Amino acid sequence: MVLRGSLLALAAVVGLTALEATPVAAKEEAKSVFVMSRTWAVTQVSDAPVVYRATRDNNNLNPFGPPPRLRTLQAMAAIQAATGCKPIRTSMYQNISGQFFSQVSCN
Repeated sequence: MVLRGSLLALAAVVGLTALEATPVAAKEEAKSVFVMSRTWAVTQVSDAPVVYRATRDNNNLNPFGPPPRLRTLQAMAAIQAATGCKPIRTSMYQNISGQFFSQVSCN
């Protein structure tokens, strides 16, 4: 029983140090861009490595919006329009909320 309590305490300490080690998000405001008839908000979320988040405005779920387009292509175009740098395709991922995250290459 004592061993179990010490393992829980150790897990809590490790968890707290892991939280402190996460990179701090940049304090930039979201840049709004208009891509393929849709509005996207692009924000820098990490400094090392530089990662941007692209979030599409859902237009209040308006069923009479513009024709459908692939969201991944829209997100890549939005990040490129907002940053001037090309998104790295292999680093791009989407979370369950529909937000896209990607590193960029500024050559």
